[in-house]
Amino acid sequence: MEKELFASVRHFLDHLRFERGLSSHTIEAYGRDVRLFADTLALSDWNGVSPESVMQFLSYLQEKDYSSASVCRTVIAVKVYFRFLKKEGVVSTDLGRYFDTPKLWQLIPEVLSVEEVNDLLMQPKSDDCMGLRDRALFETLYATGMRVSEVCQLRIGDVHEAFVKVNGKGKKERLIPIGQKALEAIRLYLAQGDKRDSQTPLFLSKNGKRLDRVAVWRRIKMYAKSAGIEKTISPHTLRHSFATHLLDNGADLRLIQDMLGHEDIGTTDRYTHVTGARLKTSFQKFHPRP
Repeated sequence: MEKELFASVRHFLDHLRFERGLSSHTIEAYGRDVRLFADTLALSDWNGVSPESVMQFLSYLQEKDYSSASVCRTVIAVKVYFRFLKKEGVVSTDLGRYFDTPKLWQLIPEVLSVEEVNDLLMQPKSDDCMGLRDRALFETLYATGMRVSEVCQLRIGDVHEAFVKVNGKGKKERLIPIGQKALEAIRLYLAQGDKRDSQTPLFLSKNGKRLDRVAVWRRIKMYAKSAGIEKTISPHTLRHSFATHLLDNGADLRLIQDMLGHEDIGTTDRYTHVTGARLKTSFQKFHPRP
């Protein structure tokens, strides 16, 4: 039965590849998420999934400290998969409707306070090249709200006096303002290295190769621990914090959408849930009659 179970997963991934034309990265992520769903619930038949199974799976993700963004991606993968199974006649019920019940689309991403961001940015040491690189890297992530994949692709020539040129999803180019603190951190970092031209990757590893997102993830985890930050964070947390802090200070949601590179304003709108939750928490903590 297990062979039949995962044969349908292969058919699904072929469907995504040849009929939907999705990227190899997305297809790999969908396959991984669907297999995680099956393994977690020890499934032998896709028809055996119930609403209770869905809640059990969500509880598992929560216990394992999955970020809200990862939970959302996993939920979407399983939802799309069951829509495919229903269309193919493998299951009689589209499981996707069960995923709408907990309103997962409004999951609030983890966000650092301004004080926590400052603590994190102060951790890299300024007396060595790697520390200067990490300070410049994190300052850039927080100053621009770029995705970690985007910041890893930056070239020296993409950084200008007032903005950064970013090649985002779908090879769409956008310009993002960048602050003086981030620019100064970049200047200090570049001053320590060998002379490079405008096409050289901005952030390099110790071996002189383009820095990858796994390395960025490891570095931010290390610095968060040394800063005493107990939240589960990743490079994407600085992107969430960038958007939330702008919104907290009155920035227009449409401008934030442009800077983040979101095609749909609904994706950016989730940050209003963040600020709403923060207001509620502050009210309950500080109001004399909450």
